[in-house]
Amino acid sequence: MTPQHVTLRLPTAEDCESFLMAVRASRTLHHPWIVAPDSPVAFAAYLQRLAREDNDGRLICLRQTGDLVGVINLNNIIRGAFQNAFLGYYAFAPFAGQGLMREGMELILTYAFRELLLHRVEANIQPGNRASLALVKRCGFVQEGFSRRYLQVQGEWCDHERWALVAEDWGAAASLLHL
Repeated sequence: MTPQHVTLRLPTAEDCESFLMAVRASRTLHHPWIVAPDSPVAFAAYLQRLAREDNDGRLICLRQTGDLVGVINLNNIIRGAFQNAFLGYYAFAPFAGQGLMREGMELILTYAFRELLLHRVEANIQPGNRASLALVKRCGFVQEGFSRRYLQVQGEWCDHERWALVAEDWGAAASLLHL
């Protein structure tokens, strides 16, 4: 599937109000999986984190209207012999379940492998988060393991499944999809 409905763009300070409105409208969708920036201070900290060389985040927006569909981040980009990034993402209500996050994922993977020249993108997902697990499966990620008490979410250490996609596997899939 060639992405047609969404585009990716860098978040800016001007997005604060619409971003926070989308986060508030999506609280039940996000709970208990993530804690998105939910205040002007938290949003400013998010922008500061994205300004660092080792992080790259994008808003997924509807191509026609610019409405915020979700967020997708390449976190902790490691260069050298690793060439890896950790993927984080979440949809905003009411856009979840419409295939738009998959389009956004295809765009960020194209960017990660073709422009950033990463070799590997890793996603760590809580086992009960069926929607996120389904998304990485549809995008060709392979489950590599299970990490006990891997990441602290809402004050609790949570188990995560470790999924990854390497450039060679993505390249074979991308050529079939004409990306």
